[in-house]
Order: sequence, then C-alpha cells, then structure tokens
Amino acid sequence: MKPRFIISVLVLLLGTWLTGQAQTPAQILQTSEEMRRGVKSSQAEMTMTIVRPTWTRSMSMKAWSKGEDYSLILITGPARDKGSTTLKREKEMWNWVPRIERTIKLPPSMMSQSWMGSDFTNDDLVREVSLVTDYTHKMLGTEELEGRTCWKIQLIPKEDAAVVWGRVVMYIDQKDYLQLKTEFYDEEDFMVSMMKASQVEQMGGRPVAKKMELINQEEEGHKTVLEYQSLAFDIPIKEAFFSVQNMKRVR
Repeated sequence: MKPRFIISVLVLLLGTWLTGQAQTPAQILQTSEEMRRGVKSSQAEMTMTIVRPTWTRSMSMKAWSKGEDYSLILITGPARDKGSTTLKREKEMWNWVPRIERTIKLPPSMMSQSWMGSDFTNDDLVREVSLVTDYTHKMLGTEELEGRTCWKIQLIPKEDAAVVWGRVVMYIDQKDYLQLKTEFYDEEDFMVSMMKASQVEQMGGRPVAKKMELINQEEEGHKTVLEYQSLAFDIPIKEAFFSVQNMKRVR
C-alpha cells in the first residue's frame, strides 16, 4: 500500500471520527428522545412527595405505560387516595375516584389544573412535544451535574408549535443522554419551573435517574418529588389493559 494512500485513509478516518464527535444540538436531542421513546412498555412503583412551606404529603403509586400513547397510574396509598386511577389514551384522559364511585373524563378546561395536588398539571401527563421538530436549538456550552458532563442546549419554540414556554434550557448527559435538568421560561424570560433528575442507577437494564424534582420557581418552597422504587421495561402488556373499565379493577 503506497504511503500517500495510507495517509489519505487516515485523514478520511480522522474526519469521520471528528464528525461523529461534533454532534449538533438537534442530533443530541434526537438521540435523547429516541432513548426515551424507545421503551415499548414499562411498569414502575414509585413515591410522589408534594412539598409546601408548611406541610408535606406523600403518595405511593404503580404506573404502567405502552409507547407514548397509553398510561395508567394507580394510587396505592395513603388510605384516603388508595384506588384512585388516572388513564391516558392518546390525547384523552380520565380519573376514577373510588370514594364517590365516579369516572371523570377531563375536559379541556381542566387540563391546566393540578394533578393530585402536585406541581404537575393534567396537561403535563398528556402533551407530547418533539424536542427536535417543535424547537430551534442552540448549544450554550457544557456543565457538570451529578458528576457527569452535560451539554447545555437552548430550545426556542417554533411559531406553529403547541408550546406554552418562551424558551427551554436542557442539560443532557454526554454519556447516557439522560435529561438531568430542564429549565422552563415564560415569554418574559422568567424561569417558571425547573426539573432536576438525580441518583442515576441501573434499573430494568438501563441507566435511569431514580429521583426527579419539579421545582416551582414562582412559589417559594413548592416542589414535587418523584422517586422510583422499581422499574421494568418492555414487559408484555396489551393495549386493552389501558381501558376505562380496567381503571376500576387494576391492583
């Protein structure tokens, strides 16, 4: 093999390697989304803690999902909320309230209301936004979080996107593409809320942040904490499981 040809091959390989390393913000977000959306189904046990300046309340729950369109959440404690369920089927949502034995389909007017008294809204559980196609992106640099180097990426919603934020800033782990922090700003560039993920461990055969905090930046001392106790991926589960009828009997 002639030296000139060898040098040409090395230059080509080096160029390919550099191209692979210099990912664009859109490519990073695409990979992060693919990892999140790549889960065919899941089953989890977790605790949600609602924190307020003068009180704290915790709930235990089980959750099942199939793709992005179907999910079912069962409250397993405390006693006053036990048996309550929330069902999502595509863009529709229902609540089953056992103490009044009533199934409630949520109208659009209720989607902005709090889910189970937390800092999450009903709309947060239903809305699906593409990080890649609904925003324009800009790399702002890198930052260390949880001992991991993260890309810091700014997302500005496109004019026709169904997004309520003025901008979003995401911190994505360079190793596993986990979304370790997300800052949500309104149109006046005030930070409304912040989502922080921590305690990255292997769960269900993949790296997962076991703890997530949604921190309300408008109300001091207000936040909601989700902590996973168990998590399994790609379990056999039929679409029929996610039915209004099953809301009343799931355990």
